[in-house]
Amino acid sequence: MTVPRVNKFLSLAHLADPNANHLRCDREFDSLRSSIYNYRYANGRRYHAYHAGSYWGPNDEKAMEHLDIGHHLYTLLLEGKLHLAPLGDNTQNVLDVGTGTGIWAILLLHRNFADQNPSSNVIGTDLSPIQPTWVPPNLSFEISDCCEEWPYNDDTFDFIHVRGMYGSVADWDAFYKEVFRCLKPGGYVEQVEQSVVPKSFDGTTDGTIFEEWGKVSLEAGDAFGKSLRIVDESGEFMRRAGLESVTEKRFHCPVGNWPKDSRLKEVGSYNRLQWEEGIDGWSMMLLTSILNWSREEVEVYLARMRTGLRTRGIHAYQDMTVVWGRKPESKPESS
Repeated sequence: MTVPRVNKFLSLAHLADPNANHLRCDREFDSLRSSIYNYRYANGRRYHAYHAGSYWGPNDEKAMEHLDIGHHLYTLLLEGKLHLAPLGDNTQNVLDVGTGTGIWAILLLHRNFADQNPSSNVIGTDLSPIQPTWVPPNLSFEISDCCEEWPYNDDTFDFIHVRGMYGSVADWDAFYKEVFRCLKPGGYVEQVEQSVVPKSFDGTTDGTIFEEWGKVSLEAGDAFGKSLRIVDESGEFMRRAGLESVTEKRFHCPVGNWPKDSRLKEVGSYNRLQWEEGIDGWSMMLLTSILNWSREEVEVYLARMRTGLRTRGIHAYQDMTVVWGRKPESKPESS
């Protein structure tokens, strides 16, 4: 689909089949493969090996299940849509940054492009090789660090999708510089994020574990050097990068089935499940390695949070934002 600017990634197809990579010597390939598959283990969880320590989340089976629950939650919020950016009918090349299990990229290809744009190509990138290896030829997954220079030519992608990257990027200005460079003129970027600070309209989270969770999470992200506040900031970073028509849609996503509205009750039920399955992975690395809590202290803290999640009468919600922007069309050269 595209020719890399710099050879800084490994495709999962090559990792699955070493013989497919004819350009690397065996020793170099084995070293690269080792740097990706020699996972790190801590506090009962498995973490990525490639650029170990640069991301707080685990990559084990529990983490993958949690990511797929999160995908379902986002889909409910967006009423079945995979994006809100107004993509054109001729969308050809798509990049999914931080693809996780790859579920969004797979569904986009099959649902949106199978009939309308069968020649479209989708690439998903991540630090962990947890995506399927057997995929259609116009879908590929690559091991790549989005915090470095991106290995793609200028003006390559019609659409760049970014989701759930809170606490993953130290320099968002540099990140969006790469987004702008790699987007085609007229192409869109969309970022979907969730807040780590639970709130309530009626004050029922005040003085509870939910309020404590928000304060501790922000402190941990700041100490890590990768802010957890991107839910409120992505639009500004897009504008500073030069993107135009930046648009934000904000959701107040309930945590729990307390809403009276049937749709919000369903959303809240899945969100509570996301929290119950995710709080260990969200916090264990940051609290033990960054804030120097003991595992025992974290376990007590998580037990309190699980109790809070099941406490009737606490009407918690969290902000989730979908923000998209467009790269300006190229201006005609003056004669």
